[in-house]
Amino acid sequence: MARRYDPERRQRIIDAAIRVVAEKGIAGLSHRTVAAEADVPLGSTTYHFKTLDDLLVAALRQASEGFAKVVASRGGLEDPEADLATELAGWLGEWLAGDRTGVELEYELYLAALRRPALRPVAAEWAQDFADLLSHRTDAVTARALVALMDGICLQVLLAGSTYDEGYAREVLARVIP
Repeated sequence: MARRYDPERRQRIIDAAIRVVAEKGIAGLSHRTVAAEADVPLGSTTYHFKTLDDLLVAALRQASEGFAKVVASRGGLEDPEADLATELAGWLGEWLAGDRTGVELEYELYLAALRRPALRPVAAEWAQDFADLLSHRTDAVTARALVALMDGICLQVLLAGSTYDEGYAREVLARVIP
């Protein structure tokens, strides 16, 4: 039997994994559940992703693009006169006001690195890339502190199910910026 050419299959599998995690959590993720969601043979998931960790790494890379898209669309770091705390609080506000399920999914995958060492480099890469971006406007230590603070604010909003308070975020971010 000839193989069917399907150049989009790998991407459909990643998209399906993200949907499975969004619906059932990481505990509900298996090659079988992803294959069913992607409507592909089970062997396709193991062909493209030997382990579930390989699949989760790909899903985390894709899911982490949500915040990056907000940053890219808003800009703000290019203007050295722009208030950094205001820009960062605005980025968080726009991200948290968007697809809440997507934000929750990003954090679920991000925090999965606590139990899945294969995800740690991807999670660390995301934080480092963002700190590097902020280093154009502040020193490296402050940039890392801002990333940690923004993560904390997001987690508090997500876990408490509360509304994001941009004024509060702006104030605490400004306290960290020299």
